[in-house]
Amino acid sequence: MDSSQLKESNPPPAPSNEGSFHRGCQPSVYFDALSKGLPKPCAEPVPRRFSREEYYRMGEAGIFAPDEHVELIQGEILYMAPQGGPHFTGTRAAEEALRAAFGAGFDVRPQGPLALGLSSEPEPDIAVVHGSFRDYEDDHPTSALLVVEVSESTLVYDRTTKASLYASAHIADYWILNLVEDLVEVYRSPKPDPTAPFGASYGQVTLHKRGDVVSPLSAPQASIRVDDLLPRRRGEL
Repeated sequence: MDSSQLKESNPPPAPSNEGSFHRGCQPSVYFDALSKGLPKPCAEPVPRRFSREEYYRMGEAGIFAPDEHVELIQGEILYMAPQGGPHFTGTRAAEEALRAAFGAGFDVRPQGPLALGLSSEPEPDIAVVHGSFRDYEDDHPTSALLVVEVSESTLVYDRTTKASLYASAHIADYWILNLVEDLVEVYRSPKPDPTAPFGASYGQVTLHKRGDVVSPLSAPQASIRVDDLLPRRRGEL
């Protein structure tokens, strides 16, 4: 989230009791039980989660430092790790390859927000959406044709939490540029999955190594070389 994207200037949200208690255990229920000497209806603390609206207002209020890179995932505000050279190179490589593959009529957005529901606003390394960047001057896209994450230290997180988030948003095509194993992972066919973090996962996962080609679901005529998506191997000119 970049605070420069925010236009309005409102005070930060007042703390809310909602979210500070287990579901079904609002403050009135909790204190009524205490007054009657009954067992506490919710003994364990739970996280205070934020909506996208609250998240924006926090940015407007200057709560996040200008150099802080954060994103909102299911109501939780997460700090993102600084980008190393390979990560940035992978992002730029994917951006160039996908611009060529999709052509006119599509916007390839590097690290731009996606408004996924009321409480999530991830900033994937690449998201491909319909139209032009000017179509989203007032609101962020609410879905994407393709999402790409460049993964090194975040590989497990991107395979589990991020994959479930994107599957729950019905994003049909999700790619991970796996810098650890030097390949591209392609996730498709989102489906309900009660064991996944956000209740959904991908039913199809394929691995593509250097020398292979991969085509986006929304641009099947394009054949993208895996080598064009990944940073060069160390020592390679």
